[in-house]
Amino acid sequence: MSSFDWNNPYPSIRQPLFARNTVATSQPLAAQAGLRMLLKGGNAVDAAIAAAAALTIVEPVSCGLGSDAFALVWDGNQLHGLNSSGPSPAGWTTDYFKQKHNGVFPERGWDTVTVPGAVASWVALSDKFGKLPFADLMEPAIELAARGHMVAPVVQKKWVNAIPILQNQPGFAETFMPHGRAPDVGENFVFKDAAESLRKIAETKGEAFYRGELAEAVVKYAKEHGAQMTLADLAGFTPEWVTPIQKNYAGHTVHEIPPNGQGIAALIALGILDKLDITRFPIDSIEAQQMQIEAMKLAFADTYKWVADEKYMTQVTVKDLLDDGYLSERAKLIDLNSASRFSHGTPPKGGTVYLTAADESGMMVSFIQSNYMGFGSGVVVPGTGISLQNRGFSFNLSPNHPNCVAPNKRPFHTIIPGFLSKNGQPLMSFGVMGGNMQPQGHVQTLVRMLSYNQQPQAACDAPRWKVNVGLSLNVESSMPAEIHAGLLARGHKIEKVADYYMDFGSGQFIWKIENGYIAASDPRRDGQAVGY
Repeated sequence: MSSFDWNNPYPSIRQPLFARNTVATSQPLAAQAGLRMLLKGGNAVDAAIAAAAALTIVEPVSCGLGSDAFALVWDGNQLHGLNSSGPSPAGWTTDYFKQKHNGVFPERGWDTVTVPGAVASWVALSDKFGKLPFADLMEPAIELAARGHMVAPVVQKKWVNAIPILQNQPGFAETFMPHGRAPDVGENFVFKDAAESLRKIAETKGEAFYRGELAEAVVKYAKEHGAQMTLADLAGFTPEWVTPIQKNYAGHTVHEIPPNGQGIAALIALGILDKLDITRFPIDSIEAQQMQIEAMKLAFADTYKWVADEKYMTQVTVKDLLDDGYLSERAKLIDLNSASRFSHGTPPKGGTVYLTAADESGMMVSFIQSNYMGFGSGVVVPGTGISLQNRGFSFNLSPNHPNCVAPNKRPFHTIIPGFLSKNGQPLMSFGVMGGNMQPQGHVQTLVRMLSYNQQPQAACDAPRWKVNVGLSLNVESSMPAEIHAGLLARGHKIEKVADYYMDFGSGQFIWKIENGYIAASDPRRDGQAVGY
């Protein structure tokens, strides 16, 4: 049994779940969809896929059939990484955006839509690890879409906030404003177009989405709106199995997906903190928070300068950025008494919805999928329920930057599944959603669990901060007044939170213990951990 302190010092109505088989997601109906697969004889991968499909229906404000996805899977013997983020259309060049958009990347609409990878990730995971027939995994989502589901409070709030921004995007109002507005809390939302698309995906094991009638519908709608997506773009996509990257922290090993994702930012920050003996200060002290904030700022300075699709990282490599000597030098820049504006360093050469599931056999899955900025591009393909991501907005138009837009190139990605091991053995599958809050959430929760022995639900519930740009910082309203005042005194510019749903993230955690698992689900969303 773990030696966690089971006292939770933070306001919460949640307790951790103990079970031999468990699923934790940001929406209870999706968690239960995963649980149905476990009860049916499926494994953790089957549960994760069913939950992911259900989330496209019950949390469309965060993901959809047009999402991207990443996964980390412990199969009982080793850890596998899956990058199922889609590339840009072949027609995307810097000249295309300069001529069409006057050199400014659009935030929404068709010219932010990259090839969706989520459906392909479900198929790839099922093929490699699943036990149940793929079609069975789509059943809960199809049912939820066809019969409808009663909209949950946090999802409904996000839905309302999106209407003014997206109501004029192609297909959005027809799909997500069935009565000329967002659904009310508890109102039944029926998504029949998505139910039919899910049936086609189930029947063809995803072929309809990339090479069949759903692909044709996407491309036809793209052409009608002067967009670049083609059948060749969709048909040419294949998810990539990758070797996770890792960094040691507090006697444990933290694993992330390699770039094009920002998981490396969490590893850089943790690598810096591992040099600083944070435990000389209490966890809820101003010094401990200052140390983490400054380490995160250093990590972002390097990540935003050097990180992109790894094939394009020709100047600085992942190994360079995680070099212990380099991180020790970066750690020396942290001032416990003053907020700093950090620029990127020059390392020596050579050297986004989240869910998790685990089963009694020892398989553990860390999975994340996203439309990026809420509903994503706002574009919904008529008659299909396919809402498309706006991940292309993450590109830039600077020709000397590794993340400059180019044909068939993966953009920088915010969504990152996490995994934790110790001495080569699996310990926790985890993730925290919410834009650039994700590596920050990884760092804050891991520091609490690994350095201060807080149990997963307490670490999840604890008040968070979020680094923005320069000296800008957000803190949750539950942050103790003395820490808030201490951060201000150190020169941080604390700004009012504009989007609580995104700003402080939402985490799910499954920690392995001797006879099963401890599961925690973030109170910042409608989520739930379930199990048996």
